[in-house]
Amino acid sequence: MIDQDFVLAPPTVTVGFALEPVHNLINSLSLLNQARELSGLGPWVERTRSALTPELQRLNYIIVNIFWKVVEPDQSWVDFPSFLEQLASADPDVMRDQAVEALVHKAGGKAADEVLASKTSFRELIGADYAKHHSEKGYDFDVTLFDDAYDMLSDAAVMKQTITDYARFMWDHHLRDEWQRNLPMLQESIDAFRQIEFTGMTALQAARSVTGRDLTGIWPELDSARSVIFMPSAHNGPYVSAYTINETLHVIFGARMPEGARTKSNALSRSELLVRLSALADDTRLQILELLTRHDELCAQDIITLLNLSQSSASRHLRQLTATGYLVERRREVAKCYSLNASRFEDTLNALKLFVRAR
Repeated sequence: MIDQDFVLAPPTVTVGFALEPVHNLINSLSLLNQARELSGLGPWVERTRSALTPELQRLNYIIVNIFWKVVEPDQSWVDFPSFLEQLASADPDVMRDQAVEALVHKAGGKAADEVLASKTSFRELIGADYAKHHSEKGYDFDVTLFDDAYDMLSDAAVMKQTITDYARFMWDHHLRDEWQRNLPMLQESIDAFRQIEFTGMTALQAARSVTGRDLTGIWPELDSARSVIFMPSAHNGPYVSAYTINETLHVIFGARMPEGARTKSNALSRSELLVRLSALADDTRLQILELLTRHDELCAQDIITLLNLSQSSASRHLRQLTATGYLVERRREVAKCYSLNASRFEDTLNALKLFVRAR
C-alpha cells in the first residue's frame, strides 16, 4: 500500500455584509485612540480627536480600549440610540463584572482579587501589556490611565454613569451627523458587494476580494472562519480591523467598491481616491518609495537608517503604504521587509482617470 499524505482543503465561508451601526461607530471611537500610530485614517478621526479635551481623550481610551467588553456589543443593534438605551438600563454590577472578567483574562488568568488588590497591582498586571504594545511601536504610554480605570472600577454605579454619559455625548456631538452623512455611501458599498458571488471561497479569499488586501498571516481567525460579516467604514482609510462575536468573524474595511464596479455616488469615488492619494501626499513616504525604486527590497531597519527616521515614524509611514497597497510586506526571520507593488500605482492612475472622465 502506498503511503499518502492528505491535506485538508481550507473551509469555505458564508459571507454577509451589514452596516452594523453600533459596531461601526465603536470602531470609529477606537480609531481616535490610534490616530498617533496610523496615518491616513478618515478626516473625521483627526478632526474629532483634536476637538476632544485631553480629559475626554483619556476617557475615550479607558472606555473603548480598557473597558471594551462593556461597550463592544455581542449582538446587532438597529441604531446607536437603542444601544444607548441598553447601556442606561444595564445593571451596574453586571457591567463592572464584564469589565473585570475581560481584564483578568488579559492578565493571564490571574485571580480578580489579585488584579484589583491595589492601583499598583492593577497597573503592573494590566497596564504593562498595553505599555509593551505601544513601546514595540516606538511610542510612550501613559500608565496612569490605569489609575483612572481602577478608580472607576471601585464604584460600579459611577462607572456605568460615566460610560453611558460619554457614549451619549459622543453620539450627540460627534457621531450622529457623521453617521447620517456617510450612510448613503456605506449602503452603496454594501449593495455593490452583495452582487458578488462568494460561494466556494475561503475566508481569506473573500477578505482579499472585499478589502483589496492579502491578509494571510494577519489574523489566524481567517484561516478557519466559517462565517464572516464585512462592514464598510467611512473612517478606516486603508486599514482593516476584525474581531469575533458568537463564532462569526466581523471585518471592518474602508468603504470601497468591488474592483471594476462603477460608483453611483461622487462621495464613494472620492473616498477611495482620497485613501490612495493621501498615502502619496507626504515627503517621507515619497522618499521611501523612491528608495525602493533603487532596491528590490529593503527591511524596515534599512529604511530607518537610510532616511534617518525614528522607529515610530518609519512604522507609521510603512504601515500606511502597505495598507494602501503600494508596498508588499514580507517577513525575513524577525524583520519586516518591503518591496514596491508597481501594479498598485497603475491602478491608482487608472482610478483617477476614470473619476475625471465620469464627471
